[in-house]
Amino acid sequence: MTSQAPVLIIGATAKTGVRVTDRLTVRGIATRAVSRSSTPAFDWTRPETWADALDGVSKAYVTYQPDLMVDGAADDIARLGAIARDKGVGQIVLLSGRGEPGAQRAERALQESGVPWSIVRASWFNQNFSEGYLVDSILAGEVALPAGPVPEPFIDADDIADVAVAALTDDRHLDRLYEVTGPRALTFAEAVAEIGAAAGRDIRYAEIGGADFAAAMRPHVPGDVIAMLMELFTVVLDGRNSAVAHGVEEALGRKPRDFADYVRATAATGVWQA
Repeated sequence: MTSQAPVLIIGATAKTGVRVTDRLTVRGIATRAVSRSSTPAFDWTRPETWADALDGVSKAYVTYQPDLMVDGAADDIARLGAIARDKGVGQIVLLSGRGEPGAQRAERALQESGVPWSIVRASWFNQNFSEGYLVDSILAGEVALPAGPVPEPFIDADDIADVAVAALTDDRHLDRLYEVTGPRALTFAEAVAEIGAAAGRDIRYAEIGGADFAAAMRPHVPGDVIAMLMELFTVVLDGRNSAVAHGVEEALGRKPRDFADYVRATAATGVWQA
Protein backbone atom coordinates (compact mmCIF):
# COMPACT_ATOMS: atom_id res chain seq x y z
CA MET A 1 0.00 0.00 0.00
CA THR A 2 1.29 3.45 -0.87
CA SER A 3 -1.52 5.62 0.50
CA GLN A 4 -1.09 7.21 3.92
CA ALA A 5 -4.85 7.49 4.37
CA PRO A 6 -6.16 5.09 7.00
CA VAL A 7 -7.86 1.77 6.38
CA LEU A 8 -11.39 1.77 7.79
CA ILE A 9 -12.24 -1.21 9.99
CA ILE A 10 -16.00 -1.69 10.34
CA GLY A 11 -16.58 -4.16 13.15
CA ALA A 12 -13.40 -3.20 14.91
CA THR A 13 -14.32 -4.96 18.16
CA ALA A 14 -15.35 -8.22 16.49
CA LYS A 15 -13.15 -11.33 16.30
CA THR A 16 -11.65 -10.63 12.90
CA GLY A 17 -11.79 -6.84 13.10
CA VAL A 18 -9.48 -6.79 16.13
CA ARG A 19 -7.05 -9.11 14.37
CA VAL A 20 -7.05 -7.17 11.11
CA THR A 21 -6.45 -3.91 12.99
CA ASP A 22 -3.54 -5.41 14.93
CA ARG A 23 -1.90 -6.82 11.80
CA LEU A 24 -2.15 -3.56 9.88
CA THR A 25 -0.80 -1.61 12.85
CA VAL A 26 2.23 -3.90 13.09
CA ARG A 27 2.90 -3.16 9.41
CA GLY A 28 2.81 0.57 10.13
CA ILE A 29 -0.49 1.07 8.28
CA ALA A 30 -2.86 3.59 9.83
CA THR A 31 -6.35 2.37 10.65
CA ARG A 32 -9.67 3.93 11.57
CA ALA A 33 -11.40 1.39 13.78
CA VAL A 34 -15.07 2.30 14.10
CA SER A 35 -18.02 1.13 16.14
CA ARG A 36 -21.19 2.65 17.56
CA SER A 37 -19.16 4.30 20.33
CA SER A 38 -16.15 5.49 18.31
CA THR A 39 -15.45 8.95 16.89
CA PRO A 40 -16.51 9.04 14.15
CA ALA A 41 -19.18 6.52 15.00
CA PHE A 42 -20.43 3.79 12.70
CA ASP A 43 -23.76 2.09 13.29
CA TRP A 44 -25.38 -0.25 10.76
CA THR A 45 -28.79 0.82 12.05
CA ARG A 46 -27.99 4.53 11.46
CA PRO A 47 -27.02 5.08 7.80
CA GLU A 48 -26.43 8.74 8.53
CA THR A 49 -23.19 7.72 10.32
CA TRP A 50 -21.68 5.92 7.33
CA ALA A 51 -20.42 8.83 5.23
CA ASP A 52 -18.35 10.41 8.01
CA ALA A 53 -16.73 7.06 8.79
CA LEU A 54 -15.79 6.59 5.12
CA ASP A 55 -14.49 10.12 4.66
CA GLY A 56 -10.78 10.22 3.84
CA VAL A 57 -10.03 6.50 4.07
CA SER A 58 -8.03 4.54 1.52
CA LYS A 59 -9.72 1.15 1.86
CA ALA A 60 -12.17 -0.61 4.17
CA TYR A 61 -12.53 -3.97 5.89
CA VAL A 62 -16.24 -4.60 6.42
CA THR A 63 -18.01 -7.01 8.75
CA TYR A 64 -21.78 -6.77 9.02
CA GLN A 65 -23.81 -7.08 12.21
CA PRO A 66 -25.54 -9.23 13.13
CA ASP A 67 -24.98 -11.27 9.93
CA LEU A 68 -25.24 -10.82 6.17
CA MET A 69 -28.06 -13.37 6.04
CA VAL A 70 -30.55 -10.99 7.71
CA ASP A 71 -33.15 -9.07 5.73
CA GLY A 72 -31.84 -5.77 4.43
CA ALA A 73 -28.15 -6.67 4.61
CA ALA A 74 -27.66 -6.66 0.83
CA ASP A 75 -29.35 -3.25 0.59
CA ASP A 76 -27.06 -1.90 3.30
CA ILE A 77 -23.96 -3.20 1.52
CA ALA A 78 -25.17 -1.65 -1.75
CA ARG A 79 -25.68 1.70 -0.01
CA LEU A 80 -22.30 1.52 1.72
CA GLY A 81 -20.65 0.66 -1.59
CA ALA A 82 -22.27 3.64 -3.29
CA ILE A 83 -21.01 6.01 -0.59
CA ALA A 84 -17.54 4.46 -0.77
CA ARG A 85 -17.50 4.83 -4.56
CA ASP A 86 -18.50 8.48 -4.36
CA LYS A 87 -15.78 9.16 -1.78
CA GLY A 88 -13.09 7.46 -3.86
CA VAL A 89 -12.44 4.54 -1.50
CA GLY A 90 -9.98 2.28 -3.27
CA GLN A 91 -11.26 -1.10 -2.08
CA ILE A 92 -13.74 -2.85 0.21
CA VAL A 93 -12.81 -6.22 1.67
CA LEU A 94 -16.02 -7.90 2.82
CA LEU A 95 -16.26 -10.75 5.30
CA SER A 96 -19.03 -13.02 4.06
CA GLY A 97 -20.59 -16.31 5.10
CA ARG A 98 -20.49 -19.69 3.40
CA GLY A 99 -23.72 -21.18 2.13
CA GLU A 100 -25.88 -18.22 3.14
CA PRO A 101 -28.16 -16.97 0.32
CA GLY A 102 -28.45 -13.56 1.98
CA ALA A 103 -24.68 -13.26 2.21
CA GLN A 104 -24.30 -14.11 -1.46
CA ARG A 105 -26.82 -11.36 -2.30
CA ALA A 106 -24.67 -8.94 -0.29
CA GLU A 107 -21.58 -10.09 -2.18
CA ARG A 108 -23.28 -9.33 -5.50
CA ALA A 109 -24.34 -5.91 -4.20
CA LEU A 110 -20.72 -5.09 -3.42
CA GLN A 111 -19.50 -6.44 -6.75
CA GLU A 112 -22.02 -4.25 -8.58
CA SER A 113 -21.29 -1.10 -6.54
CA GLY A 114 -18.40 0.10 -8.66
CA VAL A 115 -15.89 -0.11 -5.80
CA PRO A 116 -12.90 -2.45 -6.22
CA TRP A 117 -13.62 -5.42 -3.98
CA SER A 118 -12.29 -8.55 -2.36
CA ILE A 119 -14.49 -11.08 -0.55
CA VAL A 120 -13.51 -13.51 2.19
CA ARG A 121 -16.30 -16.10 2.43
CA ALA A 122 -15.81 -17.95 5.71
CA SER A 123 -17.17 -21.01 7.46
CA TRP A 124 -17.83 -21.27 11.23
CA PHE A 125 -15.07 -19.71 13.34
CA ASN A 126 -12.94 -21.84 15.68
CA GLN A 127 -13.08 -18.90 18.07
CA ASN A 128 -16.83 -19.27 18.59
CA PHE A 129 -15.78 -21.91 21.12
CA SER A 130 -13.41 -19.59 23.03
CA GLU A 131 -14.41 -15.98 22.30
CA GLY A 132 -18.10 -16.34 21.49
CA TYR A 133 -21.41 -17.56 22.77
CA LEU A 134 -20.29 -21.17 23.31
CA VAL A 135 -17.73 -20.41 26.03
CA ASP A 136 -20.26 -20.48 28.88
CA SER A 137 -21.61 -23.83 27.71
CA ILE A 138 -18.12 -25.31 27.62
CA LEU A 139 -17.39 -24.00 31.11
CA ALA A 140 -20.68 -25.54 32.29
CA GLY A 141 -19.64 -28.91 30.86
CA GLU A 142 -22.32 -29.30 28.19
CA VAL A 143 -22.78 -27.78 24.74
CA ALA A 144 -26.37 -28.20 23.56
CA LEU A 145 -27.13 -27.14 19.99
CA PRO A 146 -29.63 -27.99 17.25
CA ALA A 147 -26.81 -29.45 15.14
CA GLY A 148 -26.62 -33.13 14.23
CA PRO A 149 -23.84 -35.24 12.72
CA VAL A 150 -23.13 -32.87 9.84
CA PRO A 151 -19.41 -32.03 9.57
CA GLU A 152 -18.22 -28.42 9.35
CA PRO A 153 -14.67 -27.36 8.34
CA PHE A 154 -14.20 -24.76 11.09
CA ILE A 155 -11.91 -21.86 10.13
CA ASP A 156 -9.53 -20.00 12.42
CA ALA A 157 -10.11 -16.25 12.82
CA ASP A 158 -6.37 -15.70 12.52
CA ASP A 159 -6.42 -17.24 9.06
CA ILE A 160 -9.36 -15.03 8.07
CA ALA A 161 -7.46 -11.96 9.27
CA ASP A 162 -4.34 -12.99 7.38
CA VAL A 163 -6.33 -13.35 4.15
CA ALA A 164 -8.07 -10.01 4.71
CA VAL A 165 -4.79 -8.21 5.37
CA ALA A 166 -3.24 -9.77 2.27
CA ALA A 167 -6.21 -8.49 0.26
CA LEU A 168 -5.86 -5.01 1.75
CA THR A 169 -2.13 -4.75 1.09
CA ASP A 170 -1.61 -6.47 -2.27
CA ASP A 171 -3.48 -5.50 -5.43
CA ARG A 172 -3.20 -9.07 -6.74
CA HIS A 173 -6.22 -9.83 -4.55
CA LEU A 174 -8.48 -7.18 -6.08
CA ASP A 175 -11.78 -8.52 -7.41
CA ARG A 176 -11.08 -11.95 -5.95
CA LEU A 177 -13.35 -14.13 -3.80
CA TYR A 178 -11.66 -16.48 -1.35
CA GLU A 179 -13.74 -19.22 0.25
CA VAL A 180 -11.90 -20.12 3.43
CA THR A 181 -12.23 -23.18 5.67
CA GLY A 182 -10.05 -25.26 7.89
CA PRO A 183 -8.23 -28.30 6.47
CA ARG A 184 -10.74 -30.88 7.74
CA ALA A 185 -14.41 -31.10 8.69
CA LEU A 186 -15.67 -32.12 12.13
CA THR A 187 -19.11 -32.45 13.63
CA PHE A 188 -19.92 -30.26 16.61
CA ALA A 189 -19.77 -33.36 18.78
CA GLU A 190 -16.27 -34.15 17.52
CA ALA A 191 -15.16 -30.56 18.01
CA VAL A 192 -16.43 -30.52 21.61
CA ALA A 193 -14.72 -33.87 22.27
CA GLU A 194 -11.39 -32.45 21.08
CA ILE A 195 -11.84 -29.44 23.33
CA GLY A 196 -12.64 -31.63 26.32
CA ALA A 197 -9.60 -33.82 25.75
CA ALA A 198 -7.26 -30.84 25.43
CA ALA A 199 -8.77 -29.12 28.47
CA GLY A 200 -8.70 -32.34 30.53
CA ARG A 201 -12.41 -32.06 31.29
CA ASP A 202 -15.57 -34.04 30.66
CA ILE A 203 -17.49 -31.77 28.27
CA ARG A 204 -20.58 -33.31 26.72
CA TYR A 205 -22.31 -32.48 23.48
CA ALA A 206 -26.11 -32.77 23.25
CA GLU A 207 -28.17 -32.36 20.11
CA ILE A 208 -31.42 -30.58 20.94
CA GLY A 209 -34.43 -29.47 18.94
CA GLY A 210 -34.68 -26.00 17.47
CA ALA A 211 -37.60 -25.01 19.70
CA ASP A 212 -35.69 -25.96 22.84
CA PHE A 213 -32.63 -24.08 21.64
CA ALA A 214 -34.67 -20.93 20.93
CA ALA A 215 -36.42 -21.15 24.30
CA ALA A 216 -33.12 -21.43 26.14
CA MET A 217 -31.66 -18.44 24.28
CA ARG A 218 -34.72 -16.19 24.55
CA PRO A 219 -34.00 -14.71 28.03
CA HIS A 220 -30.47 -13.73 26.99
CA VAL A 221 -30.43 -12.95 23.26
CA PRO A 222 -32.50 -10.57 21.07
CA GLY A 223 -35.14 -12.17 18.88
CA ASP A 224 -33.47 -11.28 15.58
CA VAL A 225 -30.23 -12.88 16.71
CA ILE A 226 -32.10 -16.04 17.76
CA ALA A 227 -33.72 -16.18 14.31
CA MET A 228 -30.31 -15.82 12.68
CA LEU A 229 -28.79 -18.58 14.81
CA MET A 230 -31.75 -20.83 14.06
CA GLU A 231 -31.20 -20.37 10.34
CA LEU A 232 -27.49 -21.04 10.72
CA PHE A 233 -28.08 -24.27 12.61
CA THR A 234 -31.19 -25.60 10.90
CA VAL A 235 -30.78 -24.35 7.32
CA VAL A 236 -27.15 -23.62 6.53
CA LEU A 237 -25.82 -26.54 8.59
CA ASP A 238 -27.39 -29.12 6.29
CA GLY A 239 -24.25 -30.46 4.66
CA ARG A 240 -23.92 -27.80 1.96
CA ASN A 241 -20.75 -26.49 3.61
CA SER A 242 -19.11 -29.77 4.63
CA ALA A 243 -16.56 -29.82 1.81
CA VAL A 244 -13.19 -28.24 2.52
CA ALA A 245 -12.36 -25.13 0.47
CA HIS A 246 -8.89 -23.86 -0.35
CA GLY A 247 -9.13 -20.08 -0.12
CA VAL A 248 -6.43 -19.74 2.55
CA GLU A 249 -3.94 -21.62 0.42
CA GLU A 250 -4.96 -19.70 -2.71
CA ALA A 251 -4.51 -16.34 -1.01
CA LEU A 252 -1.52 -17.03 1.23
CA GLY A 253 0.31 -19.99 -0.28
CA ARG A 254 0.04 -22.00 2.94
CA LYS A 255 -2.41 -24.38 4.50
CA PRO A 256 -4.97 -23.18 7.07
CA ARG A 257 -4.58 -23.84 10.77
CA ASP A 258 -6.00 -27.17 11.89
CA PHE A 259 -8.72 -27.25 14.56
CA ALA A 260 -6.45 -29.42 16.72
CA ASP A 261 -3.75 -26.72 16.68
CA TYR A 262 -6.31 -24.11 17.70
CA VAL A 263 -7.62 -26.33 20.51
CA ARG A 264 -4.17 -27.09 21.86
CA ALA A 265 -3.08 -23.44 21.92
CA THR A 266 -6.39 -22.23 23.35
CA ALA A 267 -6.53 -24.88 26.08
CA ALA A 268 -3.11 -23.71 27.24
CA THR A 269 -4.55 -20.27 28.00
CA GLY A 270 -6.93 -21.75 30.60
CA VAL A 271 -10.03 -20.19 29.02
CA TRP A 272 -11.88 -23.54 29.19
CA GLN A 273 -11.16 -24.25 32.84
CA ALA A 274 -14.24 -23.94 35.04
